Amino acid sequence: MFIHRFKRGFVIAAGVLTVMLVLSGCGKNTGGATIVEGKVNVITSFYPIYEFAKAIGGEEANVINLLPTGVEPHDWTPRSQDILNASKAQLFLYNGAGLEGWVPNFLKGLGGDAKVETVEVSQGIDLIEAEGDDGHGHGEETETNGDHAGETADHHVDPHTWVSPKSAIVMAENIKNSYIDVDPKHQAAYEARYQQLLGQLQALDAKFTEQLSALPNQEIVVSHQAFGYLCRDYGLTQHAIMGLSPEAEPRAQDLVALSKLVKEEGIRYIFFEELVSDKLAKTLASEAGVETLVLNPVEGLTKSQEQAGDNYFTLMEKNLQNLIQALQ
Repeated sequence: MFIHRFKRGFVIAAGVLTVMLVLSGCGKNTGGATIVEGKVNVITSFYPIYEFAKAIGGEEANVINLLPTGVEPHDWTPRSQDILNASKAQLFLYNGAGLEGWVPNFLKGLGGDAKVETVEVSQGIDLIEAEGDDGHGHGEETETNGDHAGETADHHVDPHTWVSPKSAIVMAENIKNSYIDVDPKHQAAYEARYQQLLGQLQALDAKFTEQLSALPNQEIVVSHQAFGYLCRDYGLTQHAIMGLSPEAEPRAQDLVALSKLVKEEGIRYIFFEELVSDKLAKTLASEAGVETLVLNPVEGLTKSQEQAGDNYFTLMEKNLQNLIQALQ
């Protein structure tokens, strides 16, 4: 009986310890970031917004990113500490366009006393509607009359706005304006830092425009449908193995059709991403007899990228070089 109780007590204690470790580990996901008095406290939903908000906010801002390093944003959901931080912040910046399905419940959880201003930074971008299931109900779903009688097609807003420098320019301006709204006395500083960021984004846009327009090919095969804005703005066409979400499983006939397309069009590379499994991309590449390359949707940094000092601009430069290699 004593041994039985000892074992039971040990199991309970181990369970409590495990929960405590998990909770303490979760607490480190945002680097222990907390609200700072005397600064504009900004909560951002994922990496690109965090980077732009840091650049524009400068010393006037304390920017806390919700999404942990190495985590893909489509399936992530916030914790109670994230809601607590946001309830004390002045700004909550999120992408919108259907990316963060958790936002409505998150905002409800802030409570009536919260003074945080919520800004959807994709406002003003001409959004793309993509056909097919995204796997998670991102965006707005509508029924349309297609060419096939009795059939309906699901359409979802493509949320991957930031992957195009042209869209990123709009997002940066929205972030700058949100700072000025909540902290008008530092308007000049926000404007100056925004102009510096804008110059970087415009230079990146010009480089993509010039170098991609000179290439003989325009067809790319990617792991998930994250490059719609990049393709629209720079004259490319994407063929995705998966849907808008990297969890939207492809059908067998889709993979067969893609393999046929790769062979017929003379496509030499299949693109994959670091934050999602590369298994299907490598399987398709093997089947079609081609190689793989990285095309990064810049949804977040891996731990190694963070340690190497990578950012939106270095990752987009690598994307451009890989596109040039694949499309020559």
